[in-house]
Amino acid sequence: MKNVLLASYIIVFFSQFAVADNSFIHNVDVRGNTGSDVRGFTEYQKLQGSIFGEIEVHWQSESTNNSFTTTLFGRMDSLDSERTHADIREFMWLYYTDSWEIKAGIGKVFWGVTESAHRVDIINQTDSVETPDGEAKLGQPMINWSGIYHWGTVDAFVLPYFRERTLASIDSPLNIGLFISDAIYESDKKQEHTDYALRYSQTVGVWDLGLSYFKGTDRAPVLAPVVNSEGIQLVPYYLQIEQAGLEVQATLGSWLWKLEAIHQENDRRNYAALTAGFEYTLISIADSAKDLGLLVELHRDSRNGQADDPLQHDLFVGARLTFNDISDTAFLVGVIQDLTDSDSRLAFIEASRRMGDDWTVSLDGRMYLSETPENIIYGLRKADHITLEATYHF
Repeated sequence: MKNVLLASYIIVFFSQFAVADNSFIHNVDVRGNTGSDVRGFTEYQKLQGSIFGEIEVHWQSESTNNSFTTTLFGRMDSLDSERTHADIREFMWLYYTDSWEIKAGIGKVFWGVTESAHRVDIINQTDSVETPDGEAKLGQPMINWSGIYHWGTVDAFVLPYFRERTLASIDSPLNIGLFISDAIYESDKKQEHTDYALRYSQTVGVWDLGLSYFKGTDRAPVLAPVVNSEGIQLVPYYLQIEQAGLEVQATLGSWLWKLEAIHQENDRRNYAALTAGFEYTLISIADSAKDLGLLVELHRDSRNGQADDPLQHDLFVGARLTFNDISDTAFLVGVIQDLTDSDSRLAFIEASRRMGDDWTVSLDGRMYLSETPENIIYGLRKADHITLEATYHF
């Protein structure tokens, strides 16, 4: 309901510019995609299918410094009722000048430089039923002011509404076998709590730097098991936090050195965590057009075994093969090994290729390997799967 009300206010505001701009229709750009996927689980010997679609409408004024973007997404799933959902990914008005800009509405913001985890990326909530890797995000109501100066860019955010994380239903093999109860909050304002964020970014020579601060509701819930009349359920609990973040990336020839670090304070426990590593690219391997990127990243969390994040003391090793062909063919394979538990690791493969001008085919495979009941990924040890997806772009 909050998203609908906010969208209504923006439509009224935006319509004033549409009336004033005689070339409104000519300045509208519409694009999107639709497709389907099928996911097979090796242990359960069952298939999960879905159809999805996304449409983006962008308007740019010729007579004023205004633009408006709407992105709507929806999916219908055959197995997971929570994966059948619709979302306003973006509903954003933008006004800009040479030195500053302001956005208002529903939008998506990405922070981060590392490959296997995005510790500093905290503005948007994760849409975890979309992809297990956590890359998909829900649209976030926001007001965002950006100041662009020679000494760097400053972004200030007011986030007036919180969105709960979408979690797999009991019918999905990606659920660890427990019902998800209604969420509870540390703040008595619950989803009405207003969050704030501030970020500074700058590029100096080969260095890209980002410093951020966030105060509000943690996007990652603490999942606490509770026994009630319906049995054992997981209750998502959302803490109030303050988090400082640091992003650093250095480009040195074929090397990309990367670091993401955070320090978070909450009423339960203060902690620090980081992801650091590199990507080294071999250009034109074997005298071909192909490039091979070698990736290594280390994960550390000061909470160690008490962390809710599975990346506590882990090592990621991966390789990215880019064909640089007309079809944009690419492969990424990787393994995340728990350094404190030799029997626990996550392995994955991602591949994509364009078919003609309008179609993309992609493959995503995940293996959850653990023999240790105390390990976070142990509950997913039977959820190994491969997803094949075909997407039509228009």
